[in-house]
Amino acid sequence: MTNQAQATFTAMTEAKPEDWSIIADHMREFSRELPARVIAHLKLLRGDYGGYPVDRLEHCLQTASRAHRDGRDEEYVVCALLHDIGDTLGPSNHADIAATILEPYICEENHWIIKHHGIFQGYYFFHHVGLDRNLRDNFRDHPYFDACAEFCQRYDQNSFDADYESEPLEFFVPMVERVMATPRKSLYKAAMAAE
Repeated sequence: MTNQAQATFTAMTEAKPEDWSIIADHMREFSRELPARVIAHLKLLRGDYGGYPVDRLEHCLQTASRAHRDGRDEEYVVCALLHDIGDTLGPSNHADIAATILEPYICEENHWIIKHHGIFQGYYFFHHVGLDRNLRDNFRDHPYFDACAEFCQRYDQNSFDADYESEPLEFFVPMVERVMATPRKSLYKAAMAAE
């Protein structure tokens, strides 16, 4: 990308249409490379056990493998794979990070599941660390409550098995590429819809 043309403005108020054309060309290429960057970041979870019986990458692989083997659609499987991708940068809000990365590419229900899975996962351990395991009940009336509870129960809380044979990361790469190929929603689409 560094050999390509670059805009010449020093402030956006000085930008011309040709500057934005150059930027748009860069953005298209940068967007095409997103799945590779996401997979590279996911690989940072390899070797990071955080005290768990398996490393964080293996946990994600197990979660996605269980969802895939249970017949979930590709988008759901990708969400399962990436649900903890935020662990490295946001240990206190990892679910928010994962949800934000995935939001433009997934449906509202899957986004809600990923955004809230941290609190719902707490049902299985919060009482062991002095927290209320029933914090998820604050969302009891939400239409996606059961879906999030199911995600945690069927795929997330039980994916710490050192003997489980998960699919390798490479198995999921084409799924990530397909799911992230075209945003369902974006800032620009939202702005155009508001007009």
